[in-house]
Amino acid sequence: MNDREKTLVERVLNGDLAAFEPLVTPYRKPLLGLACRITRNSEDAKEVAQETFLRAFKYLKSFDIEKEFKSWIFQILVRAARNYRHKQSKYEVLAMSEPAKAMAIAPGQDPERRHDGDEIRSRLSDCLDTLTPREKEVFLLRDIEDMNIRESARVLGCSAVSVRVHLSAARKKIRVRIKERYPELLEDGR
Repeated sequence: MNDREKTLVERVLNGDLAAFEPLVTPYRKPLLGLACRITRNSEDAKEVAQETFLRAFKYLKSFDIEKEFKSWIFQILVRAARNYRHKQSKYEVLAMSEPAKAMAIAPGQDPERRHDGDEIRSRLSDCLDTLTPREKEVFLLRDIEDMNIRESARVLGCSAVSVRVHLSAARKKIRVRIKERYPELLEDGR
């Protein structure tokens, strides 16, 4: 953990509640983005992210200051998303909602780039539908959030071998889906 985060954690634990905001601010967008990709609904993502911040605040005293804060807070988000998904599974939306797409588009983008972004998100969403929940989590953490194998394993509470196995399976399923539905995306037809 970097010195800034360590200082902020210590301040919060010593009663300076205002130090919590700057501690979590750098993670707001990445956590909300991951929550949005997991839940596929912007309102659900906001609830999951809010629950993540509440749990982080509540359990900060149990955080091991020698560990990475980023991994810890992402782990909380993944667990909160799993719990939320479990509770909401019968109501899960099949396609990413329009508000979620709007959240993912940077303001000021020109219409053509916005359309391209919508198309890419739609295709990615379709590919993610083929994955098991664990494969989806691993794929999102590794290939979208760019976490390394160890960080992903820590966040998911599993071994690095498990991450590699699920990531390999996820990538194979995604390649098959792309080959079946979007062959134009493959440069050489593989």
